[in-house]
Amino acid sequence: MAEHPDITLIRKGYEAFNRADVATLSEILASDVEQHMVGDNLVSGDYKGRDNVLGFYGKLAELTGGTYGCDIESMFTDGRGKVVVVHRQRGERNGRTIAPRQALIFTVAGGKVVDLHDTTEDLEAEDTFWS
Repeated sequence: MAEHPDITLIRKGYEAFNRADVATLSEILASDVEQHMVGDNLVSGDYKGRDNVLGFYGKLAELTGGTYGCDIESMFTDGRGKVVVVHRQRGERNGRTIAPRQALIFTVAGGKVVDLHDTTEDLEAEDTFWS
């Protein structure tokens, strides 16, 4: 069975994110994309617009000395623009490591990512790591 195009798009985005490939990420993200991050820490909140979302990704890299990445565990789609990805984070910051799983809920429209919602299995670990 062939992979759904929305899943292929999101997989391409994860590969680009892990390589810090800004050009590919720029192609995948809609100009008015929004990303919503959970928690009460240095990276939580809402990021609106491609430049702000890409800046957020740069902040993740900066805060972790380039060690932050995500490894996909599962991907699901409804075939109508929603993709859910369960991934495990990895990274180091201030002598700590991060490893909780997250689920990102993507909305895809017109072949571009228009919205991302972050969820986590351990909100306390997220806040501790990113504070």
